[in-house]
Amino acid sequence: MASSMMSLKLLVDTKSNKVVFAEAGKEFVDFLFTILSLPLATNIRLPTTNARVGSLGNLYDSLENLNEEYMQPNKSKDSFLRPVQQVSAPDIPLFLIREQSMAKKFFMCGSYHRFIADDPRAIYPQCKYTISTEVPFVGPPPAGSQSYQTDGGFVKAAVTYVVYDDLVVKPFSTISGIILLTNYNLKL
Repeated sequence: MASSMMSLKLLVDTKSNKVVFAEAGKEFVDFLFTILSLPLATNIRLPTTNARVGSLGNLYDSLENLNEEYMQPNKSKDSFLRPVQQVSAPDIPLFLIREQSMAKKFFMCGSYHRFIADDPRAIYPQCKYTISTEVPFVGPPPAGSQSYQTDGGFVKAAVTYVVYDDLVVKPFSTISGIILLTNYNLKL
């Protein structure tokens, strides 16, 4: 489990006494994206217009626009953007309670037709057998396995991110930093 401490570097406009942006590491960005897995945050994607309202909408858009290369290899943006069930985050240090992982169970027809269901009471319409023969689910290798190593969480640690005051999150680069300073008319 990672440290419970995280640090942010803030750029503050002293004239307006306002935080312009924060330079954040992986732990903070993981925490922000975890907010999207909370039940209230799943309603953010409901508006059908292109404009989402508020900072959580900006956070949602940030994750939606984040290139997959910044995500851990065993994580998918869709688990937050279009969750089927509430996403747990046992490897995020800010969540103190670890949930028991629920093993996924799938079933198929006893006649070995190529159809599966997640309910053993389902009936295959052609042969009328119940789809009750359990088949093993082979998911991605767990974090820390020999297949690949990840740092836990959702985004990669080798990248620094910029978080704006309205919760827009983007990967940080030298060029984006210069553009930021120019946009806010700040001098070094």
